[in-house]
Amino acid sequence: MRSITIGEREAGQRLDKFLGKYFNLAGKGFLYKMMRKKNITLNGKKCDGPEKLQAGDEIRMFLAEETIEKFSKIPVEIPERKAGLDIIYEDGNILLINKPAGMLSQKAKDTDVSLVEYVQEYLLDSGQMTREELRCFHPSVCNRLDRNTSGLVAAGKTLAGLQALSKMFQDRSLHKYYLCVVWGKVKEKKRVEGHLVKNEKTNQVQILPKGKEGVLICTEYEPVEYKDGYTLLKVLLVTGRTHQIRAHLSSLGHPIVGDYKYGDPAVNQAAKEKFGVNSQMLHGFQMVFPRMSGPIKALGGKSFTAPPPKEFERIFGEKLLEYIQECAKGKAKVGEKRGEDEKG
Repeated sequence: MRSITIGEREAGQRLDKFLGKYFNLAGKGFLYKMMRKKNITLNGKKCDGPEKLQAGDEIRMFLAEETIEKFSKIPVEIPERKAGLDIIYEDGNILLINKPAGMLSQKAKDTDVSLVEYVQEYLLDSGQMTREELRCFHPSVCNRLDRNTSGLVAAGKTLAGLQALSKMFQDRSLHKYYLCVVWGKVKEKKRVEGHLVKNEKTNQVQILPKGKEGVLICTEYEPVEYKDGYTLLKVLLVTGRTHQIRAHLSSLGHPIVGDYKYGDPAVNQAAKEKFGVNSQMLHGFQMVFPRMSGPIKALGGKSFTAPPPKEFERIFGEKLLEYIQECAKGKAKVGEKRGEDEKG
């Protein structure tokens, strides 16, 4: 017989969902059969599966160890990080991480190693989670930045944290702002619209004028600083579509520096030679949390910023550092429109 006591990390999910993660090699029929025969019980009583688990609940499995091991695969070893995570904020429920360019937010295929795996490794190494707990709950990220975009990614350490964050991203009450460096002089703040068409085969998008085919997109941006042909922009996604910021700004004649899919090859080469730019200069810079209740209510009304890569500073120097400090202290203006993730 094996006994499991539910902790805060697993609480809030249905019993059958929990069992499906624990017995990740078993079919649903097997699990429901074991519950019907009382080979699996909840708090000493017969259970059916839809029960909502609470911290302190006890699940008993009256099964042979060979059977448990047969249907329960322990997660594979997580590759060791070359460097620690850049953690901007952490509490019992969530992590805010400054993801570097070049790292996947989530796996695209089984052999990938992404930020999700690094978060899990961090929790195991710091003693906040056991490998046994990892059978039943997988800490994960709640928003995505594409591989070559750096910046803030929110991760849930508990189910309650994941659910609260996911809700805010879905209803767009959590505001996300980006910094990017574009070629050319942008003189004024604008809200621009267009239609986005995606080529699924090439994973590339095209921006068309309003009234054409595709999905409607809306992007807001305002210039922060200009120097030697480069403009630093603060960007807000009113809608959130694949490659929206990159493709939309490029279609307006202001491609992001270092963007090898939508950018200008000559601009990219010059920036690489002069400033060491090897990746697109797009950075998830700031998250502003709404007033709220629930497990992460302590974050209500707070703002968090993540310093951009050094290439930004090489171009704009002290002006950039001053702007970052102003944002961190809440002195820089924060827009009121809603934003979403830069995906894909």
